[in-house]
Amino acid sequence: MRREVCVVVVGAGVAGLTTAVVLAEAGASVHVIAEQVPGVTSLAAGAMWGPYLVEPKDKVDQWGQRSLEVFRELAERPSTGVRLTSGVEASRTAEAPPDWATALPGFRSCEPAELPDGFSAGHRFTVPLIDMPTYLDHLLRRLDAAGGTVERRRLASLADVGPASVVVNCTGLGARDLVPDPDLRPVRGQHVVVTNPGLTEFFSEDTGPSSDLLCFYPHGDTVVLGGTAIDGEGGLVPDDKAAAGILARCAEVEPRLADARVLEHRIGARPTRPTIRVEAEQRENGTVVVHHYGHGGAGVTLSWGCAEEAASLLTTQEGDRR
Repeated sequence: MRREVCVVVVGAGVAGLTTAVVLAEAGASVHVIAEQVPGVTSLAAGAMWGPYLVEPKDKVDQWGQRSLEVFRELAERPSTGVRLTSGVEASRTAEAPPDWATALPGFRSCEPAELPDGFSAGHRFTVPLIDMPTYLDHLLRRLDAAGGTVERRRLASLADVGPASVVVNCTGLGARDLVPDPDLRPVRGQHVVVTNPGLTEFFSEDTGPSSDLLCFYPHGDTVVLGGTAIDGEGGLVPDDKAAAGILARCAEVEPRLADARVLEHRIGARPTRPTIRVEAEQRENGTVVVHHYGHGGAGVTLSWGCAEEAASLLTTQEGDRR
């Protein structure tokens, strides 16, 4: 991509930073504008690779598999915050495993003795686990090394970005007002970070559409405990009652967590819509806007595949304008 192509990426969550890295490393001049760097919702993620209640399924499968490839490569470097980790996803009913899990390394059904009390089925596999503060810092370092720049600024509209050949809209829930897009809604998520009592494997319950989640993800000296998925709520103030419920659910499965010291609460508003939006739009003033948002709880899981598709849309638009 030509360096004279000036791309402004709006948003510095995992979608925005990954897209900015893809574009900058391909040769574009990239400038990121965001009110929060990195974005708080991405910082609040657990985060385990795994498609999570998002559509369209055919594209999600493609984006997820491409991202999985990249995360496996990143896991070879500890400084990225990505690790390949084994663990169990379990269910209190005899649910079939998700399609995406069956192809993962080490996949097998659990024996009854491997499951916590109250669970009737489970599956073991190895998957990328991402420590988000470390990982987002890794993306920022890569962007800087590729010549990208970052500006902390709140935008009233996408027109406020200034001169740019292309704008990439990675504003997550902010797109509800900036586009505007009435199909977007928040799904509030809360995690509790505690000291690690010695866990090396993850655990996740398949809770279906419940707003109360149960998972724990070890990241070295800490463990991220989850969580919640409260549809329609976007507040970012910690909820003490929700936090107590998270701690109780996780300690019931793993008693060692009962005495773990709470370090912090992480809260985000997952930007959710009926289908993820990755598409280009040419506005009346001639500006090309590539929209890239609406990933719900799968922003990390789909980040590299979606970013590369957004970059390809930009390249196509650039070619059409020559």
